[in-house]
Order: sequence, then C-alpha cells, then structure tokens
Amino acid sequence: MTEYTNHGVILRRRTNGLPTAEMFEFSETAVPEPADGDVLVHNLYVSADPGMKGWVSTAKNYASVEVGETMRSSGVGEVVVSRNPSIQEGEYVFGMTGWQEYGIASPGHPGFRTVDPTSAPLSAALGALGHTGLTAYFGLLEVGQPREGETVLVSTAAGAVGSAAGQIAKVKGCRTVGIAGGSEKVRLCREAFGYDAAIDYKSVGDLSMALEEACPDGIDVYFDNVGGATLDAVMPLLNQGGRVAICGTASTASWDPPPSGVRLERYLLVKRLRLQGFILFDFEERFPEALADLFRWHGEGRLAYREDITDGLEHAPRVLAGLYEGTNTGRAVIRVRPDVNR
Repeated sequence: MTEYTNHGVILRRRTNGLPTAEMFEFSETAVPEPADGDVLVHNLYVSADPGMKGWVSTAKNYASVEVGETMRSSGVGEVVVSRNPSIQEGEYVFGMTGWQEYGIASPGHPGFRTVDPTSAPLSAALGALGHTGLTAYFGLLEVGQPREGETVLVSTAAGAVGSAAGQIAKVKGCRTVGIAGGSEKVRLCREAFGYDAAIDYKSVGDLSMALEEACPDGIDVYFDNVGGATLDAVMPLLNQGGRVAICGTASTASWDPPPSGVRLERYLLVKRLRLQGFILFDFEERFPEALADLFRWHGEGRLAYREDITDGLEHAPRVLAGLYEGTNTGRAVIRVRPDVNR
C-alpha cells in the first residue's frame, strides 16, 4: 500500500483555549504498513469529539496529541491489509485510526472491535450504537446509578452522549430533564429523545430558577457534560445522596489558569453527595454486554439518535471547532469516503 498517498489532518499547534480550524493542516504521506498483529484500515467515517479539546490542549492529557502528529480520533472502516489471523481483509472494524484515509488499528488496543455492517449503518459505531452510546451507558448506569422514579438531569441533552443518557434513564423508569442550547435542540429533547422537560439555557434569564421549576422534587442524578456555571447551579438542587457523573467539561475554555466558581465541598458533606469522573475505557471488558443492551433498545424504538455527517476529511477541523459553538445537531461524523453509503 506504500505506493498510494495517505491524506490526513495533522496538529499544527496546541492551545490553552478552544480548538480552532487554523490549528490543523492537511497532510499527504505514504500509507503506513501494519506490523505483525495489526491491521490497515481504509477509513469510511471518523469522529469529532468534545473531548478532543483536552487532547490538543497545552496541558497534558491522557490522550494528548503531539504537534506534527495525525489528529487522534476514532474511526470505522474496511480492513485492507491484515497481519492478524483473527481479522480478515474485507471485515469492518472500529479503532483509534485518526483523521486520515488509512490508519493502523490493533486488536489489542482499547475499544477495538469488529463491526457488522448489516446490523446498523457503519457510522452508528461511532455514535449511539458504539462509542457515545457506551459512554452514556456506563456514565449513567455505573456512576450515576439511577433508580426507578428518580429525577435525572442531563446537560448537552440533545448531543450524542446526552441524548443517549436521557433515553437510557427513561428505560430505567426515571423522570428526565435536559439542558440544551436553542429552541430546536429543546424540541429534539422533547420530541425525539423523550425528555419529560427541557430547558433552553440560552434563553432563560436565571438557570437556577428554571431548574427549580423543571425539577420540583430536586435532582437525584446529574449527568454532567459541561461543568462550570451549570454545575454550580445544579449543586444546591441535588437531593440527599445525589450522584454526579462527570463526563465532560465543555464549558471551560481553558484550565490555565484554573477557573474559579462555587465551592462544592459543603454540598458534598451535608447532602452526602457523590461526584465522580469516569473514562469510557475503564469499562472495556463490559463493552459486549452494553452493546447488546444498546442494540436491543434501539430495535425496540427506545434509543433514537441523530447524526450530523460532513463529507470530506478536509472539513474535520471545522467540524471540531463547531462543536464548541453548538452548530451540530447530532453526532458529529466526517465521511472520509463520500462514495460510500453504508
């Protein structure tokens, strides 16, 4: 494969703020050769994720990308060269293949799995029937531990992870309240994702008051994708024994210097709250059981999803920047090969 050109997107510089398209540049390199045990994947779809903000930050992260490297991302595609006897050429796989046409994936790396193209669109392996669905599943059920009849609040509730978290909470018999930005996303929360109530944080004058009205019995579980001032507003409304699952901190542009806000320890002490962060791959051994649940719920009509698909790898930096402006209305996915519709 080395005689072919591999088009990709590399990181040109890091930032202590939000990612911009200018931080990246298009690249042309030779197609890499897989080592023994690995496979070469011709990407069909790659993702843009809110967590990438941390990966390109000047502050080191668990998944930091170095300047000059291909941007790290999950992808799904076709195996074109296999150096692993358990993976056949022509199979479809999910892996951390990066923003590029051809990427190396290893069955030994976290999250790698084969994907059945007949069970759902391949792009869904990056979303509700894959990466984002798994994030919602474990963050809500293992960290949040909702019980039937409790109130579950979700921020970025119309987003890929938030919409899945809200629907899983409904499956478990909870009352669900979503926070979203804009009337269209609030409508999606109610009509597409089944939230009992939804708040447009962009239009309410006082978020704390809006939360009180939407959650008259308090909040038992908060699935937090944003942190910051929204978390500050939620803390006083948590019920005794409440749980907060920290999935993301999208509202904080920079951690250098660290932002200031409401002190949380008094709420944690008096209400015996639990506030816990998590990383998806903490639960890797349990992915098969979670995926079985997600596919079953989707088949039963209880797990809907939306995708925002952009054609062309060169647009990936713009798509990423748009996440922090709220321009997407579903799982942000880049179709690397516009000729493919699977």
